[in-house]
Amino acid sequence: MAITLNKLNPKTVGSISKPGRHSDGGGLYLSVSETGAKSWVFFYKLGGRQREMGLGPIHAVSLAKAREFAAAARGDLANKIDPLDKRRQEREKPKAKTFGEVATEYIETHRHEWRNDKHAAQWTSSLETHAAGLWQKTVDEIDTDDIVATLDPIWARVPETARRVRGRIEAILDAARARKQRAGENPARWRGHLDKLLSRGQKLARGHHAAIPYHEMAQFWEQLVRLQNVSSFALQFVILTAARSGEVRGATWSEVDFDNAIWTIPAERMKAGRPHRVPLSLPAIALLTKLRENRSSEFVFPGNGGRPLSDMTLSMFMKRMGVKATPHGFRSTFRDWAGDCSNFPRELAEAALSHVIGDKAEQAYRRSDGLEKRRALMEQWAMYCVTPPSDGKVVAFGKTAS
Repeated sequence: MAITLNKLNPKTVGSISKPGRHSDGGGLYLSVSETGAKSWVFFYKLGGRQREMGLGPIHAVSLAKAREFAAAARGDLANKIDPLDKRRQEREKPKAKTFGEVATEYIETHRHEWRNDKHAAQWTSSLETHAAGLWQKTVDEIDTDDIVATLDPIWARVPETARRVRGRIEAILDAARARKQRAGENPARWRGHLDKLLSRGQKLARGHHAAIPYHEMAQFWEQLVRLQNVSSFALQFVILTAARSGEVRGATWSEVDFDNAIWTIPAERMKAGRPHRVPLSLPAIALLTKLRENRSSEFVFPGNGGRPLSDMTLSMFMKRMGVKATPHGFRSTFRDWAGDCSNFPRELAEAALSHVIGDKAEQAYRRSDGLEKRRALMEQWAMYCVTPPSDGKVVAFGKTAS
């Protein structure tokens, strides 16, 4: 028998005052206490037992969010997972450590295996110097783009050092996985992964490298928008916002302010550990508006099961397009364009990339993030990308991605 869902609406939720439980369908109930307090409850049966899971009060959890929680719980039940047990396990799961913390522990653990203290010092020095951008990131959020961005500056210049750094990063992330600090494949793995993105002793930049030249962006854009799938949409947003692919893949609808055309990335998802406001250009808003019409998850660009796209998805998508570049490379493309083709100051372009500029004193005096000035910059960049080539020709970047 079909389950009737969405029996309530925001107006009735606000007006119901009778104590008791009021069904929204599918096991989700609005619970009203004798004192008038309202909260969401999910009821389910498992192993012949009736169980009850609180989802939070209505002032903290909206009807839409409660339905998302209930839908996720029903999905767990379909896979024979007890939602309450899953919640308890998540609460008991230790907080992920930073790359720096795991690296320090790894070096101390293996110090006795190495010939002398000099070897341990070399590990520490090479990682602090060449993997500084990873040091404060938690090990569970490090993805392929982070690894490529770390190795790219040294891959051709000091290839032997780069290979050692890559191997050390891989070992540390393996240790983190063994300690259940992260899950999934190791983004620093060479065979069958980074060997598809980096060549030996040579980094991938323009042409054979990691970034598409900005003068080819319009042609690439025409090919990209023909591919109507979530990877194409996510990559379009990466380009239009000059954001890191991990920030885009983790974007949620709650972070988007359509009225003011701003996407606010919270501090915990930013490399620098501080919130970042991204002014949304007209093409970016048009893309989000189109996606919002058929939204199926809290994530703007959901992968399988409504979860965020994996860190490999966009890299492999570009590979299938025949593009020898990485999603992170579009930040370089944007920066080159801003420096060569626009009149905007360097500081504004760096702020658009969420880079920290100047010393601590200068940062203290610069209170504003230059949002409206950056809006003009991003609008001009978007128009540059989406405007068809003047000669009407389209550059073929390779076979069509699916």
